Amino acid sequence: MPLNMTKIAYRSESPATLRQWLESHRHNSTTDGEARLTTRYLPKRHAEMVGGSLYWIHAKKIIGRSPILGFMENGQGKQWIRLEPKLIAVQPVPKRAHQGWRYLEAKDAPPDLADGAEGAEEMPAEMLGELASLGLV
Repeated sequence: MPLNMTKIAYRSESPATLRQWLESHRHNSTTDGEARLTTRYLPKRHAEMVGGSLYWIHAKKIIGRSPILGFMENGQGKQWIRLEPKLIAVQPVPKRAHQGWRYLEAKDAPPDLADGAEGAEEMPAEMLGELASLGLV
């Protein structure tokens, strides 16, 4: 199974603005229709991550994922994380903020939400944590 990673959606005001940013790259000929994030270092386990996903953290919870296409040097001594330009909603899971990115094993990754169930990404983190502890989400 591919390895995943988590990252803070630090410039996004909401999951909707993150989705909008990702989808704005879909028809961008400069980036070959992929979204690119800059990171200082190439992950040591980058080969395992191709085919995995970047799980986005917003408001102290994982709210969605974007499939990882690969990694690429950006010509300025840094790396690009190449992503499919889409946000796939996942079952929101509380997650503390962190700097940079972190690995996320497939067994620890939240499941995708069914189509049309995207409203859960707006649920407050505290409420979500309580519902998860009761086994309701």
